[in-house]
Amino acid sequence: MYRALYRKWRPATFEDVVGQAGITTALKNQILHDKVGHAYIFTGTRGTGKTTCAKIFAKAVNCQSRNGADPCGQCPVCTGIDDGSVMDVVEIDAASNNGVDNIRDLRDETAYTPSVCTYKVYIIDEVHMLSTAAFNALLKIMEEPPSHVILFWPPRRSTRCPRRFCPDANAMISPALRLRISRAVCCMWPGRRKSN
Repeated sequence: MYRALYRKWRPATFEDVVGQAGITTALKNQILHDKVGHAYIFTGTRGTGKTTCAKIFAKAVNCQSRNGADPCGQCPVCTGIDDGSVMDVVEIDAASNNGVDNIRDLRDETAYTPSVCTYKVYIIDEVHMLSTAAFNALLKIMEEPPSHVILFWPPRRSTRCPRRFCPDANAMISPALRLRISRAVCCMWPGRRKSN
């Protein structure tokens, strides 16, 4: 079966990610200390590793036999996430699914617990393409997240997101922790996950 080059050679562990040492260290520390947030916003230009870091993190938090903070890549969960057979890690293209109905469906889906994994991870790629009404529907998930859901937003153009979600570097509207390494920025939504 043919695989695109960017999927074939995409980094599989945090150690494989080049040029984002601060971001990968922060993510690894959260995994190692079991302090996983419920939403992460990665901003940066194309090719800086936003979606790659999100996929590695999704595998690491759900891996059945992790090597430190890195996913093993061999267990059924890791291989299932790689080949797309695990339905608990969902990558959504917001450029083509940008309506309020798409986000309402996602919001309804978050009510269900994961079937195989520990967490349901939603990677909403190109989130800056969502309509204003869709952002408002997404706000409900952000304000009251289920304990089993992790959201990742890797927008290329954070200036097109509402400021309460993706504040710019000069105005800190949202109380988010920002890590700026090379061309990418990582924001972590500050809310702690509720214990089960």
